[in-house]
Amino acid sequence: MSDNYSADQIQILEGLEAVRKRPGMYIGSTSSKGLHHLVYEIVDNAVDEALAGYCDTITVTINKGDSITVVDNGRGIPVDIQEKAGRPAVEVVFTILHAGGKFGGGGYKVSGGLHGVGASVVNALSEWLEVVVYKDGKKYKQRYERGKVVQDLEVIGKTDKRGTKVTFLPDKEIFEDTVYDFDILKERLRETAFLTKGLKIILIDERQEKRVERIFHYEGGIKEYVEYVNRNQDVLYPQIIYCEGTKDNVYVEVAMQHNSSYTENTYSF
Repeated sequence: MSDNYSADQIQILEGLEAVRKRPGMYIGSTSSKGLHHLVYEIVDNAVDEALAGYCDTITVTINKGDSITVVDNGRGIPVDIQEKAGRPAVEVVFTILHAGGKFGGGGYKVSGGLHGVGASVVNALSEWLEVVVYKDGKKYKQRYERGKVVQDLEVIGKTDKRGTKVTFLPDKEIFEDTVYDFDILKERLRETAFLTKGLKIILIDERQEKRVERIFHYEGGIKEYVEYVNRNQDVLYPQIIYCEGTKDNVYVEVAMQHNSSYTENTYSF
């Protein structure tokens, strides 16, 4: 074994190679947990549009073959040229790490994801990914394979819709298992809907003979979440304590209700 350690041993990984080389650094693991995390990353981007007040419905579909489609009715990812990169903004979002509208540029005041790696990491760890943007009366589409652009952004039609549709197939070269668990997604998306009052999240499973659909929509937000958590408990009073407020630009929302058990459950997000 050589003890020579020189500049030649220092590697520079281009583009999204780093993600494929060390996926655990970005999604935690390549087990079932990491597989499902891909869905959460794309959903969280859509939730950010809801938090900004531009989206009220997100549909997540598990397709036959275990590809995933996430559709929102937000503003649609920008398709104009991003000046610094010289490429369409949507391409930048899906192919460059730490690219996004959450770093103080005014795109989002409130956001669930702040590191700007979500969409690009999902792209890097998918056999293929297609994004369709409905914006300004036009329908745009771009396709990637294992993080690389294989089809430039193009207009494929007219539309009166707005929003973004992302479809991806997790890469069997990366993940131990690529079969999605409906119940795992159901629990996470229900929780997400509770935390984002007024947002409707629809989960559809197309893999069975009979299509399965669940809708999560809670106008009461975390008040309804407390009600859900306490549903099998002996509550000490019917009214849920709720308060919200903003101080120093920090928004806080609290809901609580006591029950007769000896264990305290505190959930923070």
